[in-house]
Amino acid sequence: MPTAKKSANKANAKLSGAQAKFSASDIEENKIIASLSYIFILCLVPLMSKRKSGFAQFHARQGLTITVAWFVFWVIGIVPILGWLISFLGNLMLLVISIMGVIKTLDGQTWKIPYIYEWSKKWNL
Repeated sequence: MPTAKKSANKANAKLSGAQAKFSASDIEENKIIASLSYIFILCLVPLMSKRKSGFAQFHARQGLTITVAWFVFWVIGIVPILGWLISFLGNLMLLVISIMGVIKTLDGQTWKIPYIYEWSKKWNL
């Protein structure tokens, strides 16, 4: 049974390796805390506590970018009518992306979220 679990972890690492390379042990040890990255301000938990984990940092940076986007859409929502519509649709989109991010992270996958990933690379943390 333990051998099957190890081979499954290696398979997950290989699948995610097409996007980003992290060791199977890094993924297994940090996937729960990395999943917090997509829950609003909780992205700071893996960002601060798992500084040496590439897997956790990858997700924390994307989560921080999503958190900033939430805030931007919230500010846009101050504008009546059009701002409300843009804010609603933007926040709905970010909610779906966050849920997908949590699911993929708990599955041990890395997911370079379109546009979000490009912005997340710019964080100098």
